[in-house]
Amino acid sequence: MNGHGRRSGEDVPKKKITGEGLRNVLKLFRYVKPYRIEYTFGMFFLLGASLANLAFPKLLGDLVDAGNKGTIAEELSRIAILLIIILIIQASFSYFRAVLFANVTEKTMADIRRFTYNHLIKLPLSFFDKHRVGELNSRISSDVSLLHDTFTTTLADFTRQSVIIIGGIGLLVYTSSKLTLFMLAILPVVIICIWFFGRFIRKLSKKAQKETAESNTIVEETLQGIKSVKSYTNEFYEIERYGEKINEVAKTGMRSGVYRGLFSSALILGLFGTLVAVIWRGALMLANGEMETGELFSFVIYSGYIGGTIGGVAAVIARIQRFIGATEDLFEIFESEEENLILTNSTGTKSKLKGQIVFDNLSFAYPSRPDEMVLQNINLKIESGKIVALVGKSGAGKSTIAILLLHLYEPTEGKILFDDFKINDLDLTTLRSQIALVPQDIFLFGGTIRENISYGKQDASEEEIYEAAKNANALEFINRFPEKLETIVGERGTQLSGGQRQRIAIARAILKDPKILVLDEATSSLDSESELLVQQALESLMKNRTSIVIAHRLSTIRNADKIIVLESGRIVETGTHPELMKMKSGVYRGLNELQFSI
Repeated sequence: MNGHGRRSGEDVPKKKITGEGLRNVLKLFRYVKPYRIEYTFGMFFLLGASLANLAFPKLLGDLVDAGNKGTIAEELSRIAILLIIILIIQASFSYFRAVLFANVTEKTMADIRRFTYNHLIKLPLSFFDKHRVGELNSRISSDVSLLHDTFTTTLADFTRQSVIIIGGIGLLVYTSSKLTLFMLAILPVVIICIWFFGRFIRKLSKKAQKETAESNTIVEETLQGIKSVKSYTNEFYEIERYGEKINEVAKTGMRSGVYRGLFSSALILGLFGTLVAVIWRGALMLANGEMETGELFSFVIYSGYIGGTIGGVAAVIARIQRFIGATEDLFEIFESEEENLILTNSTGTKSKLKGQIVFDNLSFAYPSRPDEMVLQNINLKIESGKIVALVGKSGAGKSTIAILLLHLYEPTEGKILFDDFKINDLDLTTLRSQIALVPQDIFLFGGTIRENISYGKQDASEEEIYEAAKNANALEFINRFPEKLETIVGERGTQLSGGQRQRIAIARAILKDPKILVLDEATSSLDSESELLVQQALESLMKNRTSIVIAHRLSTIRNADKIIVLESGRIVETGTHPELMKMKSGVYRGLNELQFSI
């Protein structure tokens, strides 16, 4: 895995084939169940093609024997026709097996991808605190792609190899038990040599892959931060850093080349040496009348089949181990508990809440930091339709209150009530559909302005979208673009300024028409002109709604119905702006004087 959490199938850790791993694999096969008839036929054609493959050398041996004995042309023709029939059966079975396996695999992978994404998006925020986005993305892409390869080829290869090895050894014993014992006495030495070199090659390949990923990370980070590189004149430092890493990759590759060369030599000496020894021993038996020429011919072909197949078993087992590793990673997601979401009409639950909020002795610590209380004994009542401001230094707990209102985390102690309903008694869809959050750092999707505004209400009409943009003071810049609402905003909205992104987010919130509005420092990073436009849009948005405003710029919340001052997760002051300014040694007054004296 590189520095950004991405990984290829080769990077998926190999797991030992354990009982737990096999149970996970069997669980995964429930996604194949709807297509079990096609899969059964596919396995039938796979076994048929593998058995036909085993019949081929036997018939070739019979053909050689028939020729040596001067058999009449009709017998030779009969064997040749049988060979052609076997070839046609094998080709036909291979075709139907490939088509059926591809159909089952594509349908199964679509179901797994769909289930993984659907489940992932319903998981609570605490799950995403523990996992990086790049890692989760790799689960859906790399891990599922590895499952795709397994269902398409790996299982077929393993089944085919098992049939060829077991059936081939059985036919070898049937053909000549003496020669089979001679071959089996030599073969283990060859297999050990192949395994020994293969182990070193896999280690070096993994090391080279890791070093290549690290070098790619250097390139990616350097190019992303090219302004910093140039402003600190570190071009030559980065050139040297990348060069050193590339040299490490080259050295590892050259070492790997040495082992690959030795591996190839050992493979040639071992397999062909075994073949030569078998032919030598068979020729002696042929001279002594212990076997027929055709039998020796069939025996050699079967030996080649088995030798080649055994050489590929290690690679298939490695792929199966990676498949088990990918399965375990996916089941870590599958076994995480979803949030209780329901599919509902976007306007179907709006009448259920009036907008009153009560915090009753609320305390909270993030699951990742359970010993650090972010909020302590918060008691607060917010009346419906009122504007309440939360102020305080960074880390006082203001944004945490906004997160808890959306029920993104469970309170550690105490409770939150909406119109006398406990937050746990409201389903998440009902609650969140009536709360709109406008944060400081606006995330826009990479589509059009229209798509980003209508994200607040998917079935919004053209007039509703236009009106929302107008009320958010967004038409002022939208109409300047040649494509207007169809303008592409770019990844994360990078084609727009901060003020423009804020106004699109406000238009989105207006379109949602929430009962409760949460503004989390929505103007703190804007210039004066943009702040004025955004502030006007926010005033329009806050009308007739319960509004919770989190602000560093205290000038924006002077008209709030109530100002709550937080310090170290506790409420230390409550009142209106004039009331709090009368407190000579008050925290709010101190923040005001500090801010306006700068």
